[in-house]
Amino acid sequence: MPPIKDARPGAGERHPVKKRGGGVSSIGLYFATGICALLFLVPFYLIVRNALSTDVEITGENWKFFPTDIQWGNFTELFDDPTVPFAQSLWNSTVVGVLHTVGTLLVCSLAGYGLARIPYKHANKIFYVVLVTLMVPTAVTFVPSFVLVSSLGWVSSLQGLIVPGLFSGFTCFLFRQYFLGFPKELEEAARVDGLSYWGAYWRIVVPNSLNFFAAIATITFISGWNAFLWPLVIGQDQEAWTVQVALSSYMTNQTVNFHLIFMATLISILPLVLVFLFLQRWLVQGVAQTGIKG
Repeated sequence: MPPIKDARPGAGERHPVKKRGGGVSSIGLYFATGICALLFLVPFYLIVRNALSTDVEITGENWKFFPTDIQWGNFTELFDDPTVPFAQSLWNSTVVGVLHTVGTLLVCSLAGYGLARIPYKHANKIFYVVLVTLMVPTAVTFVPSFVLVSSLGWVSSLQGLIVPGLFSGFTCFLFRQYFLGFPKELEEAARVDGLSYWGAYWRIVVPNSLNFFAAIATITFISGWNAFLWPLVIGQDQEAWTVQVALSSYMTNQTVNFHLIFMATLISILPLVLVFLFLQRWLVQGVAQTGIKG
């Protein structure tokens, strides 16, 4: 016997359930996001505002949203200051940041690929040793590293600034986790065609992992650019100063040049902002591809 249908109009129809408060919650979310964005931009506003002001306007009681007379001369004064080679420090930071990034990508990616792909009975033990290095405070290895660099004659040199930081246990860990999730079929096909592990890494893995490499490169460059303690100790000569060391020289026990500090800060963060804006898409994708598994 066929089922009896309800003859009432609209009895068998389903109507979408309207969720109340959806518009209000969206407005609240956008409002909270806007407030957070403004709070995030406040330090950048202060840097720009103070970089174009005089010391009196920076430290005075009568606060103005923007200086009445913009001090464009602060820019030329920064680079004409004979006591601080700021232009040379910018060049040193650029060289150190680029070479440090390239070297770290090469060394750590090779180490991570070897731990993830090359069959070796002690591979896991070596990986655990790498993880243990992440638990050692930097202060513990600081003095031995300086003694080693000093014995090599690398004080106040680019080698002393770059070489000791080429290997990073955390970066090696990230590369290993990423390579564990990389499709083995591509590498196996390359091995069938006669490629070695190096050939498979260089011709197959690297071209198909550019997003992840770009993400690690962004993080590494920012870290190398912002480094202060190691360049301060190694760069004993002004010609070897990085931009962070040069920034600290504007604040002494006797004087504090506020306008030069803010102008130097403004110029020093521009490369980081440009790098981040250019590589932010790869940064998000690359971090998501680490997997943190395996």
